[in-house]
Amino acid sequence: MSSSIANSVDYGPKSAWAKEVRALAKQRDAVILAHNYQVPEIQEIAHHVGDSLALSRIAAQVDASTIIFCGVHFMAETAKILSYDKTVIIPDAAAGCSLADTINADQLRAWKAEHPGAAVVSYVNTTAAVKAETDICCTSSNAVEVVQSIPLDQEILFCPDQFLGAHAQRETGRTNMHIWMGECHVHAGINGQDLKNMVAAEPEAELFIHPECGCATSAMYLASSGAVPAERTHILSTSGMITAAQNTHAKKVLVATETGMLHQLRKANPLVIFEPVNRAAVCKYMKMITPEKLLRSLRDGTDVVDVPRDIAEKARASVERMIAIGTPSRTKE
Repeated sequence: MSSSIANSVDYGPKSAWAKEVRALAKQRDAVILAHNYQVPEIQEIAHHVGDSLALSRIAAQVDASTIIFCGVHFMAETAKILSYDKTVIIPDAAAGCSLADTINADQLRAWKAEHPGAAVVSYVNTTAAVKAETDICCTSSNAVEVVQSIPLDQEILFCPDQFLGAHAQRETGRTNMHIWMGECHVHAGINGQDLKNMVAAEPEAELFIHPECGCATSAMYLASSGAVPAERTHILSTSGMITAAQNTHAKKVLVATETGMLHQLRKANPLVIFEPVNRAAVCKYMKMITPEKLLRSLRDGTDVVDVPRDIAEKARASVERMIAIGTPSRTKE
């Protein structure tokens, strides 16, 4: 439930809250970045909305001296890695990530020791310390391209998301790829049975499936078996979903990702009905950033995100290699 409904307080674009947020951001020389999964009030007040990589790129490019990152902690860390001399603030430092928590730097070092010479590909949904032990990071939109960039005879260690790893392996046909068995609890909970039930109830709908989802493999099976026409089944990153939403001619689209994404999709194409495959797919960590906490962070300068310089320098190399391959994502100007 959004904060405006829960507390009956006006957080609209013309509210006193919005005016104070904008005034404080200007006073603090801050830019507000919001991930696609944030509550609508946060998305509407932000200067830029997008996926984690797009927002980190913006953090590195804007002239503002302070970044207010409305997302989860690893995203704010990535922004700090790419713009080390800027102040990066997250409105609630406790906003973590169940996927990032599935692997730490010690575990990755031990895995690397078991596979000497292997290239480590880490999803951006990882801590700065894990990125520092990584050869090249990837996003959900460029995981396939990143895997393809590695020589065919070199082993790959892919972490931490098993579903994204399986998607990249399926698309590239790599047989020398080892996948860490981590998962996002929200995306893993969007399962194949949910998808099959929705497809049966809405046989004419298009499918937008995030590759982190537990139902991604089921989606490919449904398409290959003819249960759903392949041309209506799309495995997409969040930024890819927005582009697809703008271009679709479908009357209804079933969306398999965190439900916060629906706000941007509905804005992208108000003529289409966008429905979640699983209405319970809500990330509690993403929803920890509330309008009240955003205002507090601008007033008090909390919570500051810091990364040790040596870790940041190592992590930056893996992120920059990813950016060289990455596909630019749509953001709201």
